[in-house]
Amino acid sequence: MRRRLDEPEGLFGPPTSAPQRPGAGSLAGNTHASAPLAVRMRPRTLDELVGQSQLRAPGSPLRQLIEGDQSMSLLLWGPPGTGKTTIAAILSQQTDRRFVEVSAVSAGVKEVRAAIDAARAELVNASRETVLFVDEVHRFSKAQQDALLPGVENRWVTLVAATTENPFFSVISPLLSRSLLLRLESLTDDDVRRVLDQAITDERGLAGRFTVEPDALDHLVRLAGGDARRSLTYLEASAGAASARGSDTVDLSTAETAVDQAAVRYDRQGDQHYDVTSAFIKSVRGSDADAALHYLARMMEAGEDPRFIARRLVILASEDIGLADPTALTTAVAAAQAVQLIGMPEARLNLAQAVIALAVAPKSNAVISAIDAASADVRAGKIGPVPPHLRDAHYSGAKKLGHGKTYKYSHDEPYGVAEQQYAPDVVRDAEYYRPTSLGAEAAVKERWERIRRLIRGEGPTPPR
Repeated sequence: MRRRLDEPEGLFGPPTSAPQRPGAGSLAGNTHASAPLAVRMRPRTLDELVGQSQLRAPGSPLRQLIEGDQSMSLLLWGPPGTGKTTIAAILSQQTDRRFVEVSAVSAGVKEVRAAIDAARAELVNASRETVLFVDEVHRFSKAQQDALLPGVENRWVTLVAATTENPFFSVISPLLSRSLLLRLESLTDDDVRRVLDQAITDERGLAGRFTVEPDALDHLVRLAGGDARRSLTYLEASAGAASARGSDTVDLSTAETAVDQAAVRYDRQGDQHYDVTSAFIKSVRGSDADAALHYLARMMEAGEDPRFIARRLVILASEDIGLADPTALTTAVAAAQAVQLIGMPEARLNLAQAVIALAVAPKSNAVISAIDAASADVRAGKIGPVPPHLRDAHYSGAKKLGHGKTYKYSHDEPYGVAEQQYAPDVVRDAEYYRPTSLGAEAAVKERWERIRRLIRGEGPTPPR
């Protein structure tokens, strides 16, 4: 499925008086009155962008690429709605390049090669370069990503590939090494407010025909969740609702009706956001399921990203429960997967179930204490060589070096536990994991103490 080139992806801002260069391509004709507000307010130049200050700074790679009219491929990594498509379109528009989009959702190797062949022909016949925008490049297979390499290596195209996934895991190394990686961040609430303020007064937007009351504006900003496109869609719907009532004022009630959500006092970027999130986590940690459900409801009713809530629960499951209830992490991960699979509002049930389960579970911070202690030793330089008997002995010549020579295969030993040194000398006596006697970790504690003594030759007591 292709996304239309006139469909914005966030990062809208004030207009500019800069003339439009020829070759604006798909952006031409998108300012007509019947176009969606988000389309009409789409930025046309780099200076119109709101947010992403690290990318717009003087001398930044993106500004050099656009203003210097250089040929360089980009990987744009960021959450949805942060302006990846917009940046690609601006790059095409301000440098007079052709703009071609390929969606990784529907395109195959054949379509990729066809786009690159067409770009090569355009370069040879008309001396005009092409911006090839690949949306959701992380969905491409290795073979599909390989098909992009000739065009990038020979600069037949200026590749702009967008991804919401970590490119170090989702993009092949040859393509990653040939591209400039730019990290995009979600817009702040102040950024979104600037976008809305501009749209209310700008001739391309509402042209001052409507007054938006402060609490209604706060509501729209909060529900946008850092996505300018969403905020403008909500604003347009609110203005339409006001107009249908014969009013030129958008109040809170109108905004609520337009976006079908209730306003809750909750600032996603300010103190309320951090206070409510903190209270939520501390309530689960403190085993107060009722309080935890209250804060969960506040976050959900305020439009908080359910993925954020799920991520916090996954972290808490290991940080505050750990092996006191080994099923806690499974429960939290299942809730996170349910959020992705089902979405809101139904996923609120999965989140609520997870919150209750984690709140009433026995608690232990032994896991985080263990890894923190181990990390502290590593940072302090306690990283001695791996004992020779544990080193890789599979390559030619390894045995001559003594690698693996005295290694004891655990399954050949009584109880499946071998007495031998595993840690480097510098930390051979370190005790990082100190299990508690709470919940299921009590049994883990007893077993681990027996195993530790046996491994270190401190006693013959077998593990149970």
